[in-house]
Amino acid sequence: MKSLVLFTLFLPSLLLASDGAIDPFLRKSSLDIRPIFEGERFPNIVVTQSGTLVATWGSGQMRVRRSEDGGRTWLPEIVVAPEAFQGGGTTVDETTGDILLFSEDGHPPAPITMFRSRDDGRTWQAEKPKILPDDQGNLPSMHMNEHGITLQHGAHKGRLLRPSRFYGEGNRPESIWYTHYTNAVYSDDGGLTWQTSDQFPENGTGEAAVAELSDGRIYYNSRVHWQERPQNTRRREAWSHDGGQTWTDYRIVEILPDGQQHRSYGCMGGLVRLPIVDHDILIFSNLDTPEAKRERATVWASFDGGKTWPIKRLVFDGPSAYSSLAAGRHGTPSEGWIYLNFESESKSKVARFNLSWLLAGEHTGDGKVPDSLR
Repeated sequence: MKSLVLFTLFLPSLLLASDGAIDPFLRKSSLDIRPIFEGERFPNIVVTQSGTLVATWGSGQMRVRRSEDGGRTWLPEIVVAPEAFQGGGTTVDETTGDILLFSEDGHPPAPITMFRSRDDGRTWQAEKPKILPDDQGNLPSMHMNEHGITLQHGAHKGRLLRPSRFYGEGNRPESIWYTHYTNAVYSDDGGLTWQTSDQFPENGTGEAAVAELSDGRIYYNSRVHWQERPQNTRRREAWSHDGGQTWTDYRIVEILPDGQQHRSYGCMGGLVRLPIVDHDILIFSNLDTPEAKRERATVWASFDGGKTWPIKRLVFDGPSAYSSLAAGRHGTPSEGWIYLNFESESKSKVARFNLSWLLAGEHTGDGKVPDSLR
């Protein structure tokens, strides 16, 4: 009876994701790539609590594919909504196991619908969540951001957090892009109600990614979406120390490119923290090309929680654009793998690789790979 009481007391914390050993990510170097969607745009990818991969896609429909064997094979496509504009921010609620998808009725700003799955992504139900404006009175749009997260540490443990953006009056004309800004939305009631964070410290930004470090700080990495801004070709970052309400310590990340470098327009990128105990290893994805076109999907690794990015490796030497990252879970078929869902040649392609493969890449000169991983 005593053991049962102790198990019950600790059950809420056990439901949240936990870190594991680094060893599974350091198995024999491996990379494989396979297409999973044809046509349309806008990738996201997450790994559920059972280790199932859920890839989302669509600029005209909300489309889902699942893999239950770590990405070796993919089950048939599920059309969640026949008319929908992918909003990104696909989120696994680590408290309940629910998966949340976001769509808009058209190119934002537009009405928002949230879809919830309670059965590992097999079926989906539409909801209309309550979304509250930011401190400037502006309602956020969801398109087109990296996946969301569940906070694991501190006073806001269990909070759902996903990047969002304020689109102003719309995406055109370009003269209004300076009114846009990126931010985040967060929920403390399982996705029924969403509060909107303060503005990211730079205007003309949009399409971002978040990751929580082991000390509870939240790292925010954003695309720039305003061609008049100087140095627009590199990524922007900021930090939250209050569960995603405010963003401080802004800087330009000179080592990380923001799309192709001939124009200051940027490109959506992926971000994930590997679930490894005693490490804050972040993986980032974007394009790495000197050419005036979107190509060369590439991943970078940081071993100090985003301070430096000492190594990168080319994933696909061909047409590439938006991308999303996810990490496998310990004790499941996804264990030890890193997943990249990226746009290429009017397709969604998923690359599956491990840390061993990335460590054989090119050194950037920005910091060093830890001696223990060499």
